[in-house]
Amino acid sequence: MDTVLVGLFVALALYAWSRSSKRSALPVPPGPKPVPLLGNIFDLTAKELWLRVTGWSKQYGDIVYIHLLGQGLVFCNTYEVAQDLLEKKGSIYSDKPHLIMAGELCGCQNMVAFTRYGDFARRQRKLMNTAFGISAVKRYRPLLANESVLLLKRILADPQDYMGYIRRYAGGLTLQSVYGYRVETNDDPLLELGTECVDILSNKIASGGGIWPVDTFPFLQHLPTWFPGAGFKRKAAVWRAKMEEFVDKPYEMVLERMRSGATVPCFVTTLLEEARDEKGGAVDARRDFDIRWTANSMYSASMDTTITVVQLFLLAMILHPEVLRKAQAELDAVVGPARLPTFADRPALPYLDAVMSEVLRWGVPVPLGLPHRLMEDDVYRGTHLRAGTLVFANIWNMLRNEAIWAQPDVFRPERFLEPVDEATAKRRDPRPYVFGFGRRRCPGLHLIEESLWIVMATLLATTDILAEKDESGKPVMPHVDFTNSVFRTPAPFKCDIRPRSEQALQLVRLAE
Repeated sequence: MDTVLVGLFVALALYAWSRSSKRSALPVPPGPKPVPLLGNIFDLTAKELWLRVTGWSKQYGDIVYIHLLGQGLVFCNTYEVAQDLLEKKGSIYSDKPHLIMAGELCGCQNMVAFTRYGDFARRQRKLMNTAFGISAVKRYRPLLANESVLLLKRILADPQDYMGYIRRYAGGLTLQSVYGYRVETNDDPLLELGTECVDILSNKIASGGGIWPVDTFPFLQHLPTWFPGAGFKRKAAVWRAKMEEFVDKPYEMVLERMRSGATVPCFVTTLLEEARDEKGGAVDARRDFDIRWTANSMYSASMDTTITVVQLFLLAMILHPEVLRKAQAELDAVVGPARLPTFADRPALPYLDAVMSEVLRWGVPVPLGLPHRLMEDDVYRGTHLRAGTLVFANIWNMLRNEAIWAQPDVFRPERFLEPVDEATAKRRDPRPYVFGFGRRRCPGLHLIEESLWIVMATLLATTDILAEKDESGKPVMPHVDFTNSVFRTPAPFKCDIRPRSEQALQLVRLAE
């Protein structure tokens, strides 16, 4: 059996090499030297890959190429390259990779993050824009404000479990806005299911770049599950069952509520009612399918992003208490001590907006974005990019550009209040980087940003966010590790979140 496996491995490697060696007269972009047959498979890491890619950018330049068993990967290390390829040439750079492991085997091919470019992707984006576009998102503000107050109450009642409440806020907010489902406890079964599925996506299916051997050698999907080396199929079967459960369970719950007359307005009911009006009472199978999968994608796309940014905000406030005090002083002057901040206060709180911008820039919640797939051969800066190449935006490196942000590793919100011309201000805004490039930009960005702003405003207005102290009363700065493969989510760290005053505590207790 060992001889058979070695022979199979050699055959696969030779096949990959033959694919990768079919080149044009032009070279591929520069990058780390691959090993024969296997390519750069040993150059990747599942942990903080963006740091390694940024190291390559310093050595090889603005655009870096590697290949894994013949599958090309390109990293756009500057804003200019990302604009040139993902924005200006969006018509050929807006596909998503055909990943057999994530798609056919794990059942994720219909999620927005994996949908191939075409009619279905356009229908999904249209549905999302209908419910969560910049004009539509304002109707969610009462829900966002209410959930931010509930988050605050829970944290102040039990500050040691702040991470559980942040997870409940992020997941619960999405479950309510998408499915009309209210999460009542930190261990709510639907919340637990969603958390488990997002973890499977980020840290298992997409670990190490999300490329599995079966994606390069499609015939491996036909191996029997008992065959040596087919463990990936056994894992995929388990993951697929979880994904299908999470797609169907909350959606069927909404349908049952609508049948019984107990409808709770939400993303799904809005779209189903619109579809019924168009079709005279019936929802055809295609529209049902589109809404079902688009709804699930909204949860997957927003939960980890929200959790990550809120954690990065807390970390920044602990490390930079002077920023916290300055933001609180602005809130005190504008809002006062007798009420909580509202969305109507936002134009009068420029420093708070600057804090939020700096959290996004300094924290970089999705450092490499999600991959785009090149749909046809392209030539860029004298190099050849072959159709099928996966293209990543190195957002981490872009937001560390010293020419745009002086001392980029320093957390300094004041940089966003400095007088600059309109073009420079637009270039320095981290949102066009953080939420992705081109036609695959995150469609839920407006809802995510509004939810982040109200949480930051509410926490700063009423609480002090401090480092824990040791037995002698000295602050202990958190040691933070980043283990998520896709999101730059800090591992849980200890902190001390307490009311700013007795008056603030009473205000929170009385808040509706």
